[in-house]
Amino acid sequence: MIKFFNRTAASRAPIPREIGVLLVAAFIIALGFGLIAPILPQYAVSFDVGAAAASVIVSIFAFTRLIFAPVAGALVGKLGEPRIYVTGVLLVAVSTLLCGIVQDYTQLLIARGLGGFGSTMFTISAMALIARLSPEESRGRISGLYAGAFLLGNVAGPVLGSFLAPLGMRLPFFIYGTALVIAAAVVYFALGRRRDLDRDAEDSATTRQAIEVVTTREALSSPAYRAALFSGFSYGWLAFGIRNSMIPLFALSVFGQGLGTTIAGLSMALFAIGNGCALLFSGKLTDKVGRKMPVMIGLALLLLSIGSMGIFTSGAGFVICSIFAGFGGGILGPAQQASVSDVIGTGRNGGKALAGFQMCQDFGAIIGPLLAGFLADTLNYEIAFGISALVALVGLIGWSLVPRTIRPVALDEESPTPKNPR
Repeated sequence: MIKFFNRTAASRAPIPREIGVLLVAAFIIALGFGLIAPILPQYAVSFDVGAAAASVIVSIFAFTRLIFAPVAGALVGKLGEPRIYVTGVLLVAVSTLLCGIVQDYTQLLIARGLGGFGSTMFTISAMALIARLSPEESRGRISGLYAGAFLLGNVAGPVLGSFLAPLGMRLPFFIYGTALVIAAAVVYFALGRRRDLDRDAEDSATTRQAIEVVTTREALSSPAYRAALFSGFSYGWLAFGIRNSMIPLFALSVFGQGLGTTIAGLSMALFAIGNGCALLFSGKLTDKVGRKMPVMIGLALLLLSIGSMGIFTSGAGFVICSIFAGFGGGILGPAQQASVSDVIGTGRNGGKALAGFQMCQDFGAIIGPLLAGFLADTLNYEIAFGISALVALVGLIGWSLVPRTIRPVALDEESPTPKNPR
């Protein structure tokens, strides 16, 4: 007999006050990121550099996130989540304010790199805080609310940015930086009273010793995990790298300075809307039919929409492709994340396996803008988008080799041990 989660009890469980503060902070962070993302590549171009150099500004953020993730994790374990969270947000605030006053491309590159380090600090801290503070019966709901806060901010940010576009490209950096300082102060005072978190950190090493650890070798023995690494690379390349770098630059090239900035912001907002529409049902879909089919559908939609984007010179076609790209990403994301969770299983420490998966996404987000920017500079945007779309084939081929669909893990009533399908 299968025992299912009591959703009614979970929906009634109160959300801890500290997590409510994290949700507000997540919205502010995502709102500001969405505010500056459409103008960042164009801002870089204003310093007399080409598309490839402008794309580096996007890639450096992901690159510093990638290389400093182990450092941030060690700091969280040593100093506690609240301190590292607030420090990370303040670093991003300083980085953003510096971006607003830089005078050349090199200064902008350094400022954005500093922001990547701060980003990985507060990201790891936030995930650790949510895991620690969430009631066991409502962790899924709280995780969904946290993702929703980021999505809502990503939708609102580009729209707000398009209205601020006539006021210049430096103003959004000052607005975002100031908002981050306020968010850091709110989180500091809300979490500063939780001294028990820091005291409990001393016992965390002893606790982890009692938890079974999933090694990277064990995870790699699963076809689903190997396929998720490939699709994660494709997802990072297309949904993060290309969306945040090449789409704004392409809009600027085709539609001009004023209209291009507006269309770029609208495109990114519609990408997020399409993503949100898919998230309304994609989680249930992957639980019902398994992981393989939603992943492949999402990758196929990304391939077709990104590949078609480079051939449109009308605003309508451009934004339609953006909606379908976001929709594909919304179907793909939960399914590939669930496939990694299936491999890890409930009650086991899968930090190394999850880190490998995240690094593949970040690596795709780094390489994608660099290669696409080079192709745009040397050839044209149509080829840059077309080659990038073909990267989705990497994920499709990887998942085509998965022998069968990986379904969700069910708990047997007599035993709390998850039955992990192989």
